[in-house]
Amino acid sequence: MVTSVPLPVVGLDVSKTSLAVCYQVEQQVKHLEVSNSKAGFQQLLKSCGPTCLFVLEATGTYYLAVTYYLHEQGGQVAVINPLVIKRFIQMHLGKSDRKDAQWLLHYGQQQVVKTWQPDEQVVVECRQLEQVNEQLLKQKTMVRNSLEALPQQPVVSKQALQQLQHTLTLLTQQAEAVETQLLSLLAERFGLEIDLLCSVPGLGRKTASMLLLFAGGFAHLDNYRQLIAKAGLSPHEHSSGTSVRDKTRITKMGGSLIRSKLFMCSFSAKKRNSACQALYNRLVAKGKSGKLALIAVCNKLLKQAFAIVGSGVPYQADFTSKMPLNA
Repeated sequence: MVTSVPLPVVGLDVSKTSLAVCYQVEQQVKHLEVSNSKAGFQQLLKSCGPTCLFVLEATGTYYLAVTYYLHEQGGQVAVINPLVIKRFIQMHLGKSDRKDAQWLLHYGQQQVVKTWQPDEQVVVECRQLEQVNEQLLKQKTMVRNSLEALPQQPVVSKQALQQLQHTLTLLTQQAEAVETQLLSLLAERFGLEIDLLCSVPGLGRKTASMLLLFAGGFAHLDNYRQLIAKAGLSPHEHSSGTSVRDKTRITKMGGSLIRSKLFMCSFSAKKRNSACQALYNRLVAKGKSGKLALIAVCNKLLKQAFAIVGSGVPYQADFTSKMPLNA
């Protein structure tokens, strides 16, 4: 939903413990700092009122509590990608020194923004399970590295070796259990969409499930470009006049887990998916690197996924070419 009624804008710069607030009364800009807690949220509404457009950046998990609270109290909230705010500031200043809350206020006053809507409870729970699973996998890697390093020492403690092996077994069992529970919940909620995505050559069931989780079932996305940007796969070229020109790179803003999964899928897609294969071969023939061509394949997979979930029609080799660009 796009905000159509002009509301007073409030900029919120969120940190772990506090909220820096910037709002305007008539022509006077005012600043306020409150705690990132329910008491602070109440103080915020007392100063600004609930009938406002609150603009803030997506900063880890610290913004979620205030976002949910403001939404429940009837406020409209816009959660902006930090990269978008950074570019907005650079466009006006050419640098990123800033008072964040005031720039968020200016952004909300000058730009048309999309208001935030909370995800379904099952999606929130699944994201928490995903985070737990990733932490367990990181711990597994650490323990496995220790197991590989221990025998290289001149003296090896049997007790230390047994403890590390026992810990690795427990972490493996826990990670498998969490992943099974996560995939089961996703299959229960997004079974139809998962089946549709699995019709895309190159996309496996696990990646299809995690893509739907990452994108919240595509419920709050208007077009495939938003999905690509959310995954941090939008190309970005750094240049300055005619003297400085860097390689085109992806933004890498957010979505690191889904990017890695898509990149693995791209190896299969460039062989089995006709549209991805044609794209990959065309880019390589033009002299582009294999990695850049695989990133382009990732983008093509996201475009196909968005079109297929939106239409409810399984993959067909010529299907996406018939879809409008903003489908």
